[in-house]
Amino acid sequence: MADDRPILIVGGGLGGLAAALALGRCGLSVRVLEEAPQFGAIGYGIQLGPNVLPMLARLGVADAVLQRASVPPALVMLDALDGTEVARIPTGDTFLRRFRHPYIIIHRIDLHEVLLDACRALPNVVLEPSSRVIGFEDEGGQVRLHTKDGSSHAGAALIGADGLGSSIRAQLCDEGPPRFIGYVAHRTIVPMRLLPDGVLREEVVLWGGPGYHIVHYPLRHGSLFNIVAVFRTATYAQRDDVHGYRAELERTYRDARPAMQALLALMDLERRWAISDRDPIRHWHRGRVVLLGDAAHPTLQSLAQGACMAIEDAVCLADLINAAPGDFDLAFRRYEAARLVRTARVQLESRSLWEFYHAGGIARDVRKLTVVDWNEAHMFDCLAWLYDGFAVEQTYQA
Repeated sequence: MADDRPILIVGGGLGGLAAALALGRCGLSVRVLEEAPQFGAIGYGIQLGPNVLPMLARLGVADAVLQRASVPPALVMLDALDGTEVARIPTGDTFLRRFRHPYIIIHRIDLHEVLLDACRALPNVVLEPSSRVIGFEDEGGQVRLHTKDGSSHAGAALIGADGLGSSIRAQLCDEGPPRFIGYVAHRTIVPMRLLPDGVLREEVVLWGGPGYHIVHYPLRHGSLFNIVAVFRTATYAQRDDVHGYRAELERTYRDARPAMQALLALMDLERRWAISDRDPIRHWHRGRVVLLGDAAHPTLQSLAQGACMAIEDAVCLADLINAAPGDFDLAFRRYEAARLVRTARVQLESRSLWEFYHAGGIARDVRKLTVVDWNEAHMFDCLAWLYDGFAVEQTYQA
């Protein structure tokens, strides 16, 4: 590409770093601006489906990620009220034969560090912390970013990878706040030795109840245990009332299984996250500016695919930019066309699964009847559209 000005990326999370790495491996100049004083990640677990492993291989980091990750024996959903098994997806040999790559669980910090180290190893990728972007201008021949400290950065193009609350998206799309659904999440990591009896320690487990669920799984090769408690509450917008949070948990989960109650007693309630998404939109770009990951298609966590979609986005976008030297409008239009339906399906199916996980009353009875005949082959067929992956034409070499 004749233009040697950097491609600017706003956001140093998983999607932003994956995009920087993908572009950097194409030989392009990249500058990543991150609001935080240092590049890092919130320290909880993350699940990655088999569809993301080929993308990590394209980025040259698959082996490093697999060294830090674990492969659970199964994904299991249990009924929070009676403890019966609702669904089970084995992730062993038959899963590998069907989808060719493993389902992995990893500490988000470990994944972030792998991407960060790979970016730092490239001389054409510049990482700038403490850079809070407050706006941009598309000047036709270039894009100019403005930061809170009064400085500006010019680049050939701009990628908004700044998540659900994206300031770049807010300037592109006047659509208001995200769609809050009235649920919150509390996340905790505890040493494995603190786990009470009766808790499955190796599988990825989701306990689904009426208006609440708990997800748990091991991290760092079984030394740590990741717990996420999610529930519906009228106080989802409130903050900083740990005593109130504990009372809410006890009230909401009062009919849940004893194993769930024991896990809740281990929860650190200092932080809570209000859960939200947005409706799918058709256009993620204008001129030399484009969105990626949660900035483009934020989703509920039901399919555990938010990071996977961002990494797929990153590899796809880098390929298309590299294939259309200097023609960012063409590259961005091709990127939208390639990614739109797949990411929108993740958003919409995640909404449907959310209702399935939280069924109560008659809906719970219907769920029980629905899953009676589900077997491994059926589960694999249902997931094939997602786990079979996303085909990206390879345009650069490792």
